[in-house]
Amino acid sequence: MTILQEMPKAELHLHLEGSVEPETICELEPSLSLDEVRARYHYADFAGFIEAYKWVNTLLRRPEDYALITRRLLERLAAQNVRYAEINLSAGVVLWKGQDFAAVFDAVSEAAATQSAVRVYWILDAIRHFGPEHATEVARLAAGRVHRGVVAFGVGGDEARGPTEWFRDVFRLARDAGLRLVPHAGETVGPESVRAALLVGADRIGHGIRAVEDQVLMRELRERDIPLEICISSNMATGAVPSLAEHPVRRLYEAGVPIVLNTDDPAMFHTTLPREYELARDAFGFSQAELRGLAENGFRYAFGTLPAH
Repeated sequence: MTILQEMPKAELHLHLEGSVEPETICELEPSLSLDEVRARYHYADFAGFIEAYKWVNTLLRRPEDYALITRRLLERLAAQNVRYAEINLSAGVVLWKGQDFAAVFDAVSEAAATQSAVRVYWILDAIRHFGPEHATEVARLAAGRVHRGVVAFGVGGDEARGPTEWFRDVFRLARDAGLRLVPHAGETVGPESVRAALLVGADRIGHGIRAVEDQVLMRELRERDIPLEICISSNMATGAVPSLAEHPVRRLYEAGVPIVLNTDDPAMFHTTLPREYELARDAFGFSQAELRGLAENGFRYAFGTLPAH
């Protein structure tokens, strides 16, 4: 094990459906070859990624499929010494497919309970470009499972087609139910999206990298101690940043913005959490002490009960 693997870590921005390795896809759909699946896991832009993500979801047909991918994900996290994970479950996609969400949630919960290496909590995610009514349905599903390990509600998908302002009432409903708020913002849309997330009460912000374009906004994030969930490989793969050298992770850090490193969709972006720490070290000069501080942030900004670490 490398030092970065041995270091206790937490994952706060991790999509279950984006964690499915090509080999597992072939188990779910034996008619597919490994090469076919791997070819699907390459994209030129965010729209291409969304299409691939939808394709993966079409192969998750039964609650047992969701249980399988949960077990496989947690095995990999345990091997990386990830002690704590808040896993995004795309409830909005489950509804879109017409599946029984209760059965899917029972399956993933039971799968997570069979292991003890990783403390698991859940974030239910709505598809923002499906609009507020859809998001309200997801928020209600989350509210009904606050005592079953659901700690937060978020919106993901196409920022441009589903601005955060649409969901002000939905976020209020979720907050009143005891949920924390974690919208994706500032990934493919500018700093105004991050500011909108703050206005609806975000406790953390998924990505948020475009905040680097607004000094006042960065100061507000710092002063209010609102962390950004940074996913370097994801931003590269979707074209959210034009090149690795232009990723703003170091600039955000040096501006005092709280950040946490995450994988987002690890299988689909060909990464692991130790790999994200390696990128921070090798491409952006983060020292060992700084990396340990980032790892501590993963626990500091967690919403659930923490394990000993």
